[in-house]
Amino acid sequence: MRKNRKKICLAAGILLTMLLTGCGETGEKTQAAMGLIQNVDYGGALNLLEEAEAAGENIRLINRARGIAYMGLTDYEQAISYFEASLADSNGLVKNVDFDLNFYLAAAYSKNGMFSQAESAYDAILALRPEEVDAYFLRGNVRMALGNDTEAKEDFDKVIIMEPDNYDRLIQIYQVLDYSGYGDIGQEYLRTALVSGEKEMKPYDKGRIYFYLGDYQDAYIALEEAKEQGSAESYLYLGRAYEATGDYNYAANVYNSYLSKNAGNAEMYNQLGLCEMTRGDYQKALEAFQAGMQLENTTMMQTLSFNEIVAYEYMGDYGRARELIENYLNNYPDDVQAKREYDFLLTR
Repeated sequence: MRKNRKKICLAAGILLTMLLTGCGETGEKTQAAMGLIQNVDYGGALNLLEEAEAAGENIRLINRARGIAYMGLTDYEQAISYFEASLADSNGLVKNVDFDLNFYLAAAYSKNGMFSQAESAYDAILALRPEEVDAYFLRGNVRMALGNDTEAKEDFDKVIIMEPDNYDRLIQIYQVLDYSGYGDIGQEYLRTALVSGEKEMKPYDKGRIYFYLGDYQDAYIALEEAKEQGSAESYLYLGRAYEATGDYNYAANVYNSYLSKNAGNAEMYNQLGLCEMTRGDYQKALEAFQAGMQLENTTMMQTLSFNEIVAYEYMGDYGRARELIENYLNNYPDDVQAKREYDFLLTR
């Protein structure tokens, strides 16, 4: 039996911010297919895109949508072929859709382990748009994956110069570096930001930087001040800081305090569930995960669904866990950890 470990994904969230962005000239059926993609109905979207092509709608945007759908189905080779086809249909005039396609193509390359090709895609973007900060950050990610840490750091330095007060991005850079074994370099970035911007820095930003530096006492002070403003993120970081020092009881109180006064928050329910798992109260953990799953339009359904399975596993209900993980793998077939969990459950 194994605990679920939270993973840091390279470039987390960047692709989602681009998904379903308008590119102009989108036909009715293509637009409807994009709506199905948003609702995770990739098969239905692909069928509708066949109708869109038959109706003579814009083939570039149809192939772009096909690529996105195949990304959702984790068929990255098919996704790459459609993104490349869409790019090949350019009339030679560079449009916004070409940059959008290169971002998607680079993401598909990365998902398929083709990091050199992803780097080339970001090179192409930056050759025409040298101020495209997302491309520098994402290229830094793939350069880390290629082991080109010096060039990756150059990209990250460029991002920080371009966005000196973007602490969300700074923390993303730290997380990528830490994941890749360069946490000490990431912490140097954090310390520099703390020294240069501490007077103007909001308590929330200061608190989470202290958190990643492992200075939990100062993190408590800043985040206690920040949570008075009621933001869920402040509560989450405060609770995590207490968890990091082993005070799971107080951490659970922090999460429950937020949930008792505010509308449901999927990430808060998930963190509460993980905290209860660590405390050994698997029933409460299960209830927290399931409460998060009841929320509408949550982006954390995959995480919550997997953690629900793990909770049943720890409770000894292997039959229910096995049933749920089979359904889970139908929805998320590329989750390697879930496949290992399924193999384990087959032995119970």
